[in-house]
Amino acid sequence: MTGAPDRVFDDGLQAERTALAWRRTSLALAVAAAGAGRLAAPALGVLALALAGLGLVQAVAVGWGAARRYRAVRRALTSHGDLSTLRAGGLPMAALAVSGAVTGLLALAFVVLDPHS
Repeated sequence: MTGAPDRVFDDGLQAERTALAWRRTSLALAVAAAGAGRLAAPALGVLALALAGLGLVQAVAVGWGAARRYRAVRRALTSHGDLSTLRAGGLPMAALAVSGAVTGLLALAFVVLDPHS
């Protein structure tokens, strides 16, 4: 038998909704990287696959960083009731920015290096 359920520290479950939004974002990044790599592979070859792989790594970094941040937020809210002990978290946002830059480079390379244009 399990113990008493956790005390509800957040009536609106904002931390959970934010974690789910980051999870959807990382999944969308992974799908976009795989799709872009697949579409650009005939024109760019190995470069497209390398950039797609880098995009997938960044998508995993976004998901991992967001999950880690959620656990820290939940721990802070359940133990202290506020986020005063929590450090600023920038890993998911930085990984998202890098992933966007990689996707932009892939798109630019596809347009500039496409032999059919």
